[in-house]
Amino acid sequence: MTAKSLNVVLCWHMHQPYYREGLKGAYHLPWVYLHGIKDYSDMAAHLERHPAMRAVVNFAPVLLEQLDDYGRQLDTLLKQGKPTQDHMLNLLSGAERIPSDVASRMRIVQDCQRCHAPRMIHPYPAFHRLLRMIGATDSAGVGSTGLQWHMGYLSEQFFLDLMTWYHLAWLGHSLRDLPLVQRLMAQERGFTAADRHELLHLIQHCLAGLIPRYRALADRGQVELSMTPYGHPIVPLLNDFDNLRDALPDVPVPEAPGYPGGAERSRWHLQHGAEVFEHYFGRKPVGVWLSEGGVSEDALAQLDDFGFAWTATGEGVWRNSGIKSGAPEADLDHKRSLFSPTRIDGYKSRVFFRDDGLSDLIGFKYSDWHADDAVADFVQHLENIATFFGKDAGHHVVSVILDGENAWEYYPDNGHYFLDALYTVLSEHPTLTVSTFAEQAGRAPAKAMKRLAAGSWVYGSFSTWIGSEDKNRGWDYLVAAKEAFDGVVAAGKINADQLALATRQLAVCEGSDWFWWFGDYNPAGSVSDFEQLYRTQLRELYRLLGIAPPAMLDVPLSSGGGWVENAGTMRRNA
Repeated sequence: MTAKSLNVVLCWHMHQPYYREGLKGAYHLPWVYLHGIKDYSDMAAHLERHPAMRAVVNFAPVLLEQLDDYGRQLDTLLKQGKPTQDHMLNLLSGAERIPSDVASRMRIVQDCQRCHAPRMIHPYPAFHRLLRMIGATDSAGVGSTGLQWHMGYLSEQFFLDLMTWYHLAWLGHSLRDLPLVQRLMAQERGFTAADRHELLHLIQHCLAGLIPRYRALADRGQVELSMTPYGHPIVPLLNDFDNLRDALPDVPVPEAPGYPGGAERSRWHLQHGAEVFEHYFGRKPVGVWLSEGGVSEDALAQLDDFGFAWTATGEGVWRNSGIKSGAPEADLDHKRSLFSPTRIDGYKSRVFFRDDGLSDLIGFKYSDWHADDAVADFVQHLENIATFFGKDAGHHVVSVILDGENAWEYYPDNGHYFLDALYTVLSEHPTLTVSTFAEQAGRAPAKAMKRLAAGSWVYGSFSTWIGSEDKNRGWDYLVAAKEAFDGVVAAGKINADQLALATRQLAVCEGSDWFWWFGDYNPAGSVSDFEQLYRTQLRELYRLLGIAPPAMLDVPLSSGGGWVENAGTMRRNA
């Protein structure tokens, strides 16, 4: 039996949480602009280089706002000399002097090692040498006594060179090929103010161009752009804490019975997210990747209310939904219905289910393979699925969904050779058709399913965000803040402008990333970064409400200390 053309949808999810202190304060972490110059730029370049390749690119609206803000702030810095609200960029530009105290200098050295060293430090001898010469090696780590002893004797130029190299190493493959970058890398050291400003001009130009580039890809029909609710909240948990029970019936829960007014907040995130999306891309999104693929029947009803055509989630949710719907075990074993859009009884939005195995091959396994071998293996899996369906292959969809930014630093050259080969093969393959969810939601025959189990793309549950001591405590902190918000609003104690600011700040606090990082299995440094910023965001919300923040926000709520793959930024399912 000859296989017909199987539909394949690659969906890249682009997301960073809100890293600013409050709505207009300093950026606490640099990941928006660093992933901008590395991953968001390269992912656009791959699609631009392969015009026959189709894909879905999903953006969290809070990421779009921050990318736009970085581009504007850097433009003002370069034209007017006004410092940005990012400390590292100010140091690199000379808008702030290199500090003389040991603690601040240690922080610079520590910050300039925040990357996957085997792919982003070791390949650059001059960069690696700067760290080795002061004893900041991978084994010694930052904080050793010897390293502190060096700090006071180092010249300012050392730190300027170190930061220049750090930013050069974070440039994506498409930017590293530029003559300016090649010249700076060949220069190796002694980077002048003029050199650094040229690099900053490049960074600014890249960041300011990202949203227009993706918009252009969508305008020509090559890419479907979709969105996540505004602040990246876990919508089913905002709606009802009991949604965690489908997959985790016996886990501990927060002390609070639920999130007050959560369903209304979910609708706000969907509405405001769509407004931000349309502002930047000039179109309404057809579909929504609910944060972390977190779905439930009440969330699906909300998508229907807004008229969204599709959403997507993980394979674990598909399996749990099949069990909840009474599907025969044999149907779940051969996974035939995994590869079709699904129509849940009583709901309109189509649900696509991620192939966890194929998605995790890209996210976790292929980084150590030769690109050609990895692509051959991936395509063989797809061809096997096409053969399995035979003449009906054209009625089916394989959904490959993963982060668009976090996997590539573990690949050689930021995944350039893998993605280049993958896009070449997929866009030219005789029995595989690259498509989009919007296209398939309207074209591929939908499979009926009685019930949708609540869960996410991580293990089919919400265990990454709720159900353990630290995570539950984080929810109780958020519930307390929301109760304070509701009380102030009901009493009419703030005017319309103040309410608008407090509402946006509340949305930042409702984001999923804080809860992702709470827990002793995550790296201590990352847990500290995120739990401190979470408490800072909650304190800022109380300030906007005119209420003294509770003392509990002065005490860390999680410490971490574990080890997980890919520094904890992704979770493997298969």
